[in-house]
Amino acid sequence: MPQGPVVYRQKLATRLAHWLWAVSLFFLMLTGLQIFNAFPSLHIGQESGFDYDNAILAIGARETGSGLQGVTRILGTEFDTTGVLGVSGGEIRAFPAALTIPSRTSLATGRLIHFFFAWVLVGTLGVWLLASAVNGHLSQLVPTFADLKALPRDLADHARLRIHHTAGYNVLQKLAYASVLFLALPLMILTGLSMSPGFNAAAPWLLDLFQGRQTARTIHFLTMLGLLGFFVVHMAMILLAGPLNEMRSILTGWYRTDGDDHA
Repeated sequence: MPQGPVVYRQKLATRLAHWLWAVSLFFLMLTGLQIFNAFPSLHIGQESGFDYDNAILAIGARETGSGLQGVTRILGTEFDTTGVLGVSGGEIRAFPAALTIPSRTSLATGRLIHFFFAWVLVGTLGVWLLASAVNGHLSQLVPTFADLKALPRDLADHARLRIHHTAGYNVLQKLAYASVLFLALPLMILTGLSMSPGFNAAAPWLLDLFQGRQTARTIHFLTMLGLLGFFVVHMAMILLAGPLNEMRSILTGWYRTDGDDHA
């Protein structure tokens, strides 16, 4: 635990948005896998189906002499994923029941929950952007030229697990959070909207922007994997930096710093 002064680091709008995003993304990911199971392949281009060999990822199953075999094909290379992907619990399904909401096969329920939390995510992002622009928090996430100059030192410190507890965000935090908030989440929202026939009728240019619904679906899925990777790194950094101090910051706003020049 750092020994420096306590500072008010996380404003109320950020703390509320953080937890709403965490809950929303949890349900969005697991219901998204339920939706993916209805058509377990990703394609590039305008079209997909039996007559098109443009899948970059496909998860399925086939009969063998010893029973069902789960097969995952990535860019033409096949992998035996029996028991994990393709076949799990003696049932043919791309992702296992433990990773989908609902656990049973129900596309309608998955879509209903997915769309609800998608709009929670959109509303939270809009309110947070407005509040953060007013309270000044938004400017704290934009890397400055001085931040970028300090990037090599910050990378070296993190590689040595030297975590500095400062009143502001370090350059790696700024780059990571800005990438999620200003790139990944808007990209998820736009690709999601481009898969909606109703929205296509109102704004056909969006579908053209992503070169078709199948390409948008693939980008949507890959962005989800990127957000999952961010979550894993985010949790690892919380554990390395001191989970009690980090959790207090995101719950109450107060954060204890090192009290040295870095603070």
